[in-house]
Amino acid sequence: MGQTGPSGADGSGPADAYAEDELPPYAEGGLPPDAEGELPPYAESVLDVADRIPPGRVMTYGDVAEWLGEGGPRQVGRVMSLYGGSAPWWRVVRADGTLLPGHELRALGHYRDEGTPLRERGPAAEGHVPRIDMRRARWDGDPDGGGAGDGGYPDGGGGPATE
Repeated sequence: MGQTGPSGADGSGPADAYAEDELPPYAEGGLPPDAEGELPPYAESVLDVADRIPPGRVMTYGDVAEWLGEGGPRQVGRVMSLYGGSAPWWRVVRADGTLLPGHELRALGHYRDEGTPLRERGPAAEGHVPRIDMRRARWDGDPDGGGAGDGGYPDGGGGPATE
């Protein structure tokens, strides 16, 4: 199968679209092509924050945006989906603690290896994937690994609001 993708009004598709059985070169940690072969500055910033999150701790997409002082959860999510394969992507999570759809088992393996606090489901939810215990796992950016507080935030403020 050749290259396929969403078509414009004139019926032409983008040159970088791929068939179902073909993955783009950046799907497993590579980078999407661009003119200079470099990451956009915002993407570099997001991935730098992801790299700083200690093992066993997480930040939400919104936390990362707030820590950077620019963008929002959707922009951070987009960066992670395009460029996050080479970063500890499992440490940037949804605010409700649910695991990334389609990557639950890979993420769960990382969480268990790192000792990330999880909320196991009750016996009635046999076979369901646990959630991250956001109260215990959420990291505020403090380089000493602290929880909620003022450490590590560029403005010296209290960091992301807790749920």
